[in-house]
Amino acid sequence: MTGRNAVLDAAKAWERLRGIRSEADAEAAGLVPGAGGPRHWSEAASPEAQLLADRYLPLCLAGPHLTFAQLGQSLDGFIATRTGDSDFVTGEEDRLHLHRLRALADAVVVGAGTAVADDPRLTVRACPGDNPVRVVLDPKGRVPLGRQVFTDGSAPTLWVVGAGGERGKAVPDGVDVLVLPDGDDFAPGRLVQALARRGLGRVLIEGGGVTVSRFLQEGALHRLYVPVAPVLLGDGTPGLRFPGQPVMRDALRPPVRRAALGEDTLFELELRTP
Repeated sequence: MTGRNAVLDAAKAWERLRGIRSEADAEAAGLVPGAGGPRHWSEAASPEAQLLADRYLPLCLAGPHLTFAQLGQSLDGFIATRTGDSDFVTGEEDRLHLHRLRALADAVVVGAGTAVADDPRLTVRACPGDNPVRVVLDPKGRVPLGRQVFTDGSAPTLWVVGAGGERGKAVPDGVDVLVLPDGDDFAPGRLVQALARRGLGRVLIEGGGVTVSRFLQEGALHRLYVPVAPVLLGDGTPGLRFPGQPVMRDALRPPVRRAALGEDTLFELELRTP
């Protein structure tokens, strides 16, 4: 609760938003319907608090089963240089945004290539929030078990491997192993179903470009966040890549919202309704 004449600030707004999963939750948190527009805070709120509601409330209200992705890239469509350096393509405000997305997810997913190349932690550190379950897609069992997601103990980790992928390997404490013996079980739709059976319904696909592109291509994403940095790499590791349409009029043109994240531009694409 805020005191008399107090203004709801960004920190308190984010604390409330984190707990919203339904319209009733939004009402209880103090977000009321606007006159033909988005919900707004019923009390005096700072511009930053209203921005947080505008940006994240649609994600909060998207339901218990949602697959969304984030992929930051350069203006010419690369997520790393030709040597693999990605530290960092986008700026600090985008990293805060990414950590907020993690805090609103039950699970965060990366492919084996990202786990090997970047050694990510996949935890919520830049903002208050609970860590999601970290999911490493590793059909061939090639990710070294010394990577941080397996060893740091900061959050639960689910190692998803193919038949024999974990054979003979001592899995660290706190790491659960899911063996998918059929290669088709790694298809995005089936993976999402397997995670949902474990109670992980809100899934963030974080990397890398191959994994995010695969989910996009197979229609498994409800929402896609693409932060674009004003930098030209010329060559490097590509971001989004999938078989395109032969004519421009058939290209994918989903509804989009744009926002500034410091020097970066965030494109939020609504691909389908949960």
